[in-house]
Amino acid sequence: MHNSVAMNQYKQVGTKVAVDVADPHHLIQMLLDGALEKINSAKYQMLQNNIARKGEDVSKAISIIDGLVTSLDMEKGGEIAENLFSLYDYMQRKLLEANMSNNMDLLDEVAGLLNEIKAGWSAIPQDVRKEFSDKNK
Repeated sequence: MHNSVAMNQYKQVGTKVAVDVADPHHLIQMLLDGALEKINSAKYQMLQNNIARKGEDVSKAISIIDGLVTSLDMEKGGEIAENLFSLYDYMQRKLLEANMSNNMDLLDEVAGLLNEIKAGWSAIPQDVRKEFSDKNK
């Protein structure tokens, strides 16, 4: 039990340090990874019939996606930002529905959408990432 507590504290410190030194591009990657991790955990909890933990994981995934929403620059992002806003809203609604109906297919749908966004985000060339990062300092 003590090892588990220590490991969680270590992870929290590690995450805080990673966030403190991450550029904006990497922060979005971390949010995407975090949402996917919580969805996968929710799926596991659903299989284990652990309703409380499933609900916590889904709630955390929704909160992380809300972080993605707040990272959007609606003025500079134009149509892409508008489309992502709508997609994030859709994903949050699907996560709520998945939680209420215990529907793993909806969790898989949202995970698939997040993986597509993650793949696109990861494909952004390094020089574009650096240019974006330099503009937002």
